[in-house]
Amino acid sequence: HLPEPVRLKAIEIANALLADGMDEGRAIRIAIAKAKEWAQHHGIS
Repeated sequence: HLPEPVRLKAIEIANALLADGMDEGRAIRIAIAKAKEWAQHHGIS
């Protein structure tokens, strides 16, 4: 489970990737990884 801010960021990233035509499964995996990186960079756990 992701903390709320990280989950919202992952959704934002996934939606952008999907809008660019990326496969849904891949978009979700990438979005979660990028959101975790974003959270770590911003001190969110």
